Amino acid sequence: MAEIAEASFAARDGLGNGSGTASENTGMESPRQLADAMPMVERAFVFVDLCGFTEFMATNGEHSAVDALNAFRNLTREIATRRGVRIAKWLGDGAMLIGTETGPAIAAAAELIARYDGATLALRGGIADGWALLFDGDDYIGRPVNFSARLCQAARPGELLGVGYAPDTFPAWMQVLGTRDLTLRGLGRFRRVQRLGIVPGTELPALSFASASHRR
Repeated sequence: MAEIAEASFAARDGLGNGSGTASENTGMESPRQLADAMPMVERAFVFVDLCGFTEFMATNGEHSAVDALNAFRNLTREIATRRGVRIAKWLGDGAMLIGTETGPAIAAAAELIARYDGATLALRGGIADGWALLFDGDDYIGRPVNFSARLCQAARPGELLGVGYAPDTFPAWMQVLGTRDLTLRGLGRFRRVQRLGIVPGTELPALSFASASHRR
């Protein structure tokens, strides 16, 4: 066993063949080599948040705000589970969702926004897809992440914004409701940003979770 351990140690330190290559290279790569080595993944990124949450809390108190937030999170968990979309993180009065496919991510965001009780607070959202760095195992860095976050910030209450999605990208019960031209901070000017949503008159049957005040 000692001989095996010694051989392993020598190989690890580049001593086994006298070259010293592993010792010289490991941990000594250029920043570009390390950046290129980070895993790139293709994902759909959705950001959603509650509109006017701070004002709502100031007017109605912390307990009402917590109730609204719990209802939002319960609904988000329910729909994300049903659609096969992952909740990457909670962002106070919002959330970041990630899908391995664009269609289910769009569907989850649209249903979530449509179902939430706008009489209390409205939801808004943004979606973008593309390649991003998978960082630290559970975080993502890249343009589509920033793009979807900025779209969410620019959305009006009840809106889901995206860019360039063809009708076959999303389900038949969804449609492009209109377009807007927007300037997004740090990203520039975008023409014909799509307002995505459910087809008017689409039935949304009650879900199983116990939050009747936020069903339709």
